[in-house]
Amino acid sequence: MRPLAAFILCAAFAGCTPGAPPAGGGSAAAPASVTIDVSLTASVVTTTAYGTSGGFTPAITTVPVGATVRFMNVDSFAHTSTSLTGTSFPAPSPFDASAQLTSGATLSGGWSSGTLGAGNGSQVLLADKAGTYLYGCFFHYTAPMRGAIVVH
Repeated sequence: MRPLAAFILCAAFAGCTPGAPPAGGGSAAAPASVTIDVSLTASVVTTTAYGTSGGFTPAITTVPVGATVRFMNVDSFAHTSTSLTGTSFPAPSPFDASAQLTSGATLSGGWSSGTLGAGNGSQVLLADKAGTYLYGCFFHYTAPMRGAIVVH
């Protein structure tokens, strides 16, 4: 077999070889990054499967495992995005002053954006495990400033 013909034949079968890169030399697209807007001023209060929600848009955000989430304060005053435990929003605010400090890097590990001033964004949070993650605002939890992220 001539060298050029052998090269073409090898190149043609490379895309069918287990473990070989996909045809076209590209790789699978990474999951998208999602930004959740935070605004009590523009809040639409709605009933969700987890209880009354508002202040975060959308009230329920759905993302795939591997996506990243960032909260952006589009309001004129401070808010937090702080994770909750449980399967529904508790009636009284469950937060203490630690919600005002930035913590966490994954949804499953719990997080707080810390106090986000107007126009500021949170740390990037990795949607590392499938599940439902509830959260709320330390300052306005009873407004009701609460939301959910569903990771599938």
